[in-house]
Amino acid sequence: MAAEDIIIIKSINYHSDWNWEREHLRICPQEYTCCTSEMEDKLSQQSKLEFENLAEETSHFVRTTFVSRHKKFDEFFRELLENAERSLNDMFVRTYGMLYMQNSEVFQDLFAELKRYYTGGNVNLEEMLNDFWARLLERMFQLINPQYHFSEDYLECVSKYTDQLKPFGDVPRKLKVQVTRAFIAARTFVQGLTVGREVANRVSKVSPTPGCIRALMKMLYCPYCRGLPTVKPCNNYCLNVMKGCLANQADLDTEWNLFIDAMLLVAERLEGPFNIESVMDPIDVKISEAIMNMQENSMQVSAKVFQGCGQPKPAPALRSSRSVPENFNTRFRPYIPEERPTTAAGTSLDRLRTIWRTMQHGVTDIKEKLKLSKKFWSTLPYTICKDERVTAGPSVEEDCWNGHTKARYLPEIMNDGLTNQINNPEVDVDITRPDTFIRQQIMALRVMTNKLKNAYNGNDVNFQDTSDETSGSGSGSGCTDDICPTEFDFVTTEAPPVDSDRREVEASATQPGCSLQTLLLIFLSLLLQRQWR
Repeated sequence: MAAEDIIIIKSINYHSDWNWEREHLRICPQEYTCCTSEMEDKLSQQSKLEFENLAEETSHFVRTTFVSRHKKFDEFFRELLENAERSLNDMFVRTYGMLYMQNSEVFQDLFAELKRYYTGGNVNLEEMLNDFWARLLERMFQLINPQYHFSEDYLECVSKYTDQLKPFGDVPRKLKVQVTRAFIAARTFVQGLTVGREVANRVSKVSPTPGCIRALMKMLYCPYCRGLPTVKPCNNYCLNVMKGCLANQADLDTEWNLFIDAMLLVAERLEGPFNIESVMDPIDVKISEAIMNMQENSMQVSAKVFQGCGQPKPAPALRSSRSVPENFNTRFRPYIPEERPTTAAGTSLDRLRTIWRTMQHGVTDIKEKLKLSKKFWSTLPYTICKDERVTAGPSVEEDCWNGHTKARYLPEIMNDGLTNQINNPEVDVDITRPDTFIRQQIMALRVMTNKLKNAYNGNDVNFQDTSDETSGSGSGSGCTDDICPTEFDFVTTEAPPVDSDRREVEASATQPGCSLQTLLLIFLSLLLQRQWR
């Protein structure tokens, strides 16, 4: 309908000598009117448009809450992760020099996998961290025993002693629990913000049914056709119309509230025991501590490995001289906290703590906004009908449009939801046909709520792998509710001995090598197994 038509209708001066006619209108009361059937059709389309705009405008708060908070949290987390990697690299270059630089890919791979996990990649955190410590042990074992030559088979045997000998002390166990819980909570939380944003965006775009459009026209524009341009709809009348038009949206409310509650629980984890900053900020110090533990126990670790895996062959170039402790200590020295370097940007790492404090306020802010969004969909009719542009307000009960004339609206207000609209006096609602689109959003919220509950308990959750275009099963340990423990159990196994006098061909025939190509093949085979499950 043209804008000028609406302006004309809304600005008509209804004099007593106006030429009224009886027009057979399909929606407005069958009495003398200034509207025609054609005008009624145009006004119906205008009613539809205004309703759609009202629903989207009213849901602006809940939509922007998820959009803006998702952006802030994601930016913070990525910055924290990148700064943690930069801090470790700077510190280890200063502390360990060339020895670190020659083995830096071990640490680079660690952070690359952490980033891939956070962004939805198919990464099992526990397995990935186990692999990191095993690789670090292999590299360290060669550095503390430079007088020997180790085959790939021998190094694989060494890695099997990681749990049994605990060469890095208790650091790997503690870090595994902290990293796993913190990253599970952070990734699930940001995924929850994404789901909330998408659901809110989709549901706020309302597509009114023909019955709803008729009711909207009758409520919003029939007063003009009856010569009552200044009379607004009664509040309770508006509520029944909106409850009929938004019946399916109201059915979203139960699952939405459960989703919000689960988001609030995970937010509490991020503020407390699953605090990501407490893990990532000092991760360089913790790994350095593990390396120092390895240095202090190098003699005992080497002796145990030699006993289990066999005596290695001397390295041809180093058969003679340097003792192990001397060789190690000239290259490695304990890390002094005061020497912790600044970030690459030249700012102190205290900036990270400032960022984290800001983010903690941000999490608190998110929690408050999430609380305000509870029961949003069931209260949407009330929010719309409070708008003074729409109704006369709850205090005006007599001088308002009741759908027929200017008088009190008598029918009772319907309850929320689709099934309660069976006797709605204003909107024809087919309660036997729920909106499929809304049911899809309900299912999306239900799935996300279950993942949030798992994350709250410290259990890993599965997400679609967004790192590539494959349809992998996502990340996680495959845990379900009440199955995975919230703590991790570590089982130590004794590594089989390796006879150092065997030729490498024989050894490789009985025990797979630890070459990059072999590891890659094993990794690919595991992926294929998971995809076929």
